[in-house]
Amino acid sequence: MKTAVMKELYGFLHQQNRYSTEQEFVSDLKNMWFGLYARGKEERDSGGFEHVFSGEVKKGKVTGFHNWIQFYMQEKEGLVDYYSHICDGRWDSHPHVLALQFSWDGYYKEVSSTFIGSSPEFEFALYSLCFIVRPGKVCQLSLGGHPLAIQTYTWDKSTYGNGKKYIATAYVVSSTQ
Repeated sequence: MKTAVMKELYGFLHQQNRYSTEQEFVSDLKNMWFGLYARGKEERDSGGFEHVFSGEVKKGKVTGFHNWIQFYMQEKEGLVDYYSHICDGRWDSHPHVLALQFSWDGYYKEVSSTFIGSSPEFEFALYSLCFIVRPGKVCQLSLGGHPLAIQTYTWDKSTYGNGKKYIATAYVVSSTQ
């Protein structure tokens, strides 16, 4: 736990009695985000982090892919064909929230939502917070005085530890809900 945002997240969750030690918190983060599971009948080849921050192609469609830095890097490499976007909310500063439509290496993504201008640590912490306190639900919060909603989904077909669920996905839903 080297970043201020993750230390802040641990402090909050510790105060809420969600975790008794930093070691327990870090271990849980590693499992929920980086633990592998099978999205289909294949071997365990998918995980929450890959799905959310890198994107995956499953059954001929792009799934996940909710990170603006990955989008930027893939577009720079000529792998993203960007079709349209909708800017969501009246933000005075970064991060902005966008809904995007694109194809990635020839595979189509009908809609993906992402923050623009936020750090990966911030997104990781925000999605982790919402998954821990409201797994599989919409998490309503305020960011810079603006309403924001994060949707998380659990992976229900396998578990880790004492029945804990993996992150299937997490993404920003809207700044106006």
